[in-house]
Amino acid sequence: MMFDKILVANRGEIAARVISTARRMGLGTVAVHSDADADAVHVRMADEAVRIGPAPAGESYLKPAAIIEAARASGAGAIHPGYGFLSENPEFVEAVEAAGLVFIGPPASAIRAMGLKDAAKTRMQEAGVPVVPGYHGAGQDASMLAEEAGRIGYPVLIKARAGGGGKGMRLVERAADFADALTGARAEGEASFGDAAVLVEKYVTAPRHVEIQVFADSHGNVVHLFERDCSLQRRHQKVIEEAPAPGMPERVRAAMGAAAVEAARAIGYVGAGTIEFIADGSEGLREDGFWFMEMNTRLQVEHPVTEAITGLDLVEWQIRVARGETLPLTQEDLRIDGHAVEARLYAEDAERGFLPATGRLERLRFPDAACFERGALRVDAGVTEGDAITPHYDPMIAKVIAHGATRQEAMARLLGALEATQVGGTVTNLGFLAALLRHEGFAAGEVDTGLIGRDLDTLTAKLAMPDHVPVLAALAAAGLDHPPAGEGPWDTLRGFRNWGASEIHVSLEHEGETLDVALLRDGPGSWHREGTETGVSRDTKGLEVTVAGHRFRAEAARHGQAVTVWDAGRAFTFAIPDPLSAAEAAGAGGDAIAAPMPGLVKRMRAEAGQKVEKGQPLAILEAMKMEHTLTAPRDGVVAEVLAREGSQVSDGDLLLTLEAQDG
Repeated sequence: MMFDKILVANRGEIAARVISTARRMGLGTVAVHSDADADAVHVRMADEAVRIGPAPAGESYLKPAAIIEAARASGAGAIHPGYGFLSENPEFVEAVEAAGLVFIGPPASAIRAMGLKDAAKTRMQEAGVPVVPGYHGAGQDASMLAEEAGRIGYPVLIKARAGGGGKGMRLVERAADFADALTGARAEGEASFGDAAVLVEKYVTAPRHVEIQVFADSHGNVVHLFERDCSLQRRHQKVIEEAPAPGMPERVRAAMGAAAVEAARAIGYVGAGTIEFIADGSEGLREDGFWFMEMNTRLQVEHPVTEAITGLDLVEWQIRVARGETLPLTQEDLRIDGHAVEARLYAEDAERGFLPATGRLERLRFPDAACFERGALRVDAGVTEGDAITPHYDPMIAKVIAHGATRQEAMARLLGALEATQVGGTVTNLGFLAALLRHEGFAAGEVDTGLIGRDLDTLTAKLAMPDHVPVLAALAAAGLDHPPAGEGPWDTLRGFRNWGASEIHVSLEHEGETLDVALLRDGPGSWHREGTETGVSRDTKGLEVTVAGHRFRAEAARHGQAVTVWDAGRAFTFAIPDPLSAAEAAGAGGDAIAAPMPGLVKRMRAEAGQKVEKGQPLAILEAMKMEHTLTAPRDGVVAEVLAREGSQVSDGDLLLTLEAQDG
């Protein structure tokens, strides 16, 4: 089982993460890439790189034959799958082994045992692991499933049998909504996993998502590396994860860990895996209040928080186990050190239902941090400034992980890091993440999977723009945010005039509004906004803002015909109007339904001449394997349908229009 070169069958942050550890261990590394990733971070980090196809994942990262051929051609002796893509595909594991290569992960039999949720839960019941009440049978008749839901008792969860990452999952709170939810779950399951089958389970009150990291070697040794709490979720996808779980009694940790180890033993597991439990948090965590949900037979996105509290490198353990070595530590050797919290930074619009976003990263700056290894602050990113976030792949920008002696210290460190992070060129969830970390309930450890949904309006509320932000934007737009290039009078006296105070007028556009900002020059490198107490001075370190005697540093940058200002974790972007195109038509306005992102028109539910009511579903757009329902903005009549089912559309493309209202 020895090998000296590893091919990483993945992309982005996880590919870079694996390459980092492999290189530290003295192993050669091979990256694979699609056309869209030809100059990506993981490609630049690897010793070698092999093109495997066009941008769509189905034509590149999901092609087993191309990946195996790349390993053969490069002389790699092992393949690490990362997470996502082919990481939990048993046929891929078998093909890798048939080619005489080592798969750095579990055996195909273990993946199959946990690959279908219904079969996995039956297997766990037989092993004595507690399982959530529900229907896990093979029958898929819609009326029968509805009857089972009634027998279980509402609310229930419909879950894609082959699902993961929240795809193909629907919460149903009343019988009248079951049929539509079932249709949506099946469609998403088919699109994401090629399997429309579902199971139905009881929805647990005040549910907490607690998972146990397990590790097993080929010599029969199995340990758990404690728990992670992943309860902060939106649309069934994790947002912030932490370890250990808040309020976890030692006896419950022991019981949950023992159940996870038994689950791994029951299927002959080898390598890194995660047993996910749903726990009833209504009366605190207890020994009889947790149930098996599923097993992820791979490394998890949130594995850095486990590395932070254990001091271990889980990728190194994966490689050593794949070489046939025994686990480096026993259960008795493992200890929890402090607390760790991870936030997932995405290109997505929290104010628009977390719609995925695209764009070029005109600016990407993080505070000083470790990268792909343990540290008080760690940032794992698969992109750098200048890279593009495309519609082809997951829109994650980075994972930001903080470690501290206590939960409060770790959370404060993470909040400070997010507030210091700067992203320009695309909308992100930075402000939403910061709002979560300031949330009183979360800060107190009162977490459950419904927290974000309950407080969504507050967490995504549009905060007032601070008065100093337009001043910074105007300075950057006018090119006055940095010291002059030379020391001559024509360089240093920008904005100077002979008589009276120098005045600069800058026009900016922000969220559909035009702002006229008037700045008065107080002296070299110093201005204030007319009629306010807001002033800005510039020195060699950047910009310093003064508001009613309060002084602080701030940053702004111009990129093309736009300016972005970063303030306490929030980014404000302003367009610099082109006076020659100011009269350009504004488009169809409120009578149009446009695509909010690039995607596939999965279904059209309206036709020309049809009467519709406000909120009525008109079209379903599939983007990044998730379905997004577009609804009527008002009562009216459909004037024209401009897109057909099965067509690919871009962000902003009109899908249909409504007839103009009288008057």
